[in-house]
Amino acid sequence: MEVLGYFASLFIGISLGLIGGGGSILTVPILVYLFNVNPKLATTYSLFIVGLTAAFGAIRHYKMGNIKVKSAVYFAIPSLITLLLVRKIVLLRIPEIITITENYSVKRGMVIMVLFAILMVLASYSMIRTQKSIFNENQIKPLHLMFIGAAVGIITGFLGAGGGFLIIPALLFFAKMQMKQAVGTSLLIIGFNSLLGFLGDVINGVEMDYIFLLSIAFIAGIGIFIGTFLSKKMDGAQLKPIFGWFVLVMGIYIIAKELFL
Repeated sequence: MEVLGYFASLFIGISLGLIGGGGSILTVPILVYLFNVNPKLATTYSLFIVGLTAAFGAIRHYKMGNIKVKSAVYFAIPSLITLLLVRKIVLLRIPEIITITENYSVKRGMVIMVLFAILMVLASYSMIRTQKSIFNENQIKPLHLMFIGAAVGIITGFLGAGGGFLIIPALLFFAKMQMKQAVGTSLLIIGFNSLLGFLGDVINGVEMDYIFLLSIAFIAGIGIFIGTFLSKKMDGAQLKPIFGWFVLVMGIYIIAKELFL
């Protein structure tokens, strides 16, 4: 299963490079189901793997002129604030066993995976739905970007998901970007948020296997170079719905596995 996990890690980077998101949607299930990592720890690992991979991709997209810094700032600041609040306050207070009623309780790991799967199903909608926009600096809606940024920060903090599936539609709709600009700017935001969120966990004293982390990040890094190269040859907007259907199937599978199998 670990061999399959390392192979699957390549697609974390390919997804980020091609469509600017989806990498974190894959990372947590890969870590939990193929590497047997505890779900809570998997959210921390995901922040590092996705953050580092997205940062490499952002550098390449910056050189290609695909990053709009003004929109990234509007989005990143509120998302970072909510991310750190969730990681430092909320997540630490969730018990290992969550009591629902007097006779019924569930494990925290199962709750995280089910919530993540629901997120995957919702994310698949924004991926499957196609939308075309033209970037215009004067049409940026800062309050809308800041509000969605705060929501993405909560998701990133709780589930270790970069939120590209929310960032991309927001940049397309509220900042009127073209798809490749939204991809590059999304990678910058994801890299910034995820790495700082991971740093917060390091400060909190979370114990981690750094050799394992770096090995996964290295493979995902190769993937993002492949994805970025392919993005020059292929239309990411056309690939996004295909990936959306894949995410939908994976989300339904995880819900079925955690609740019924």
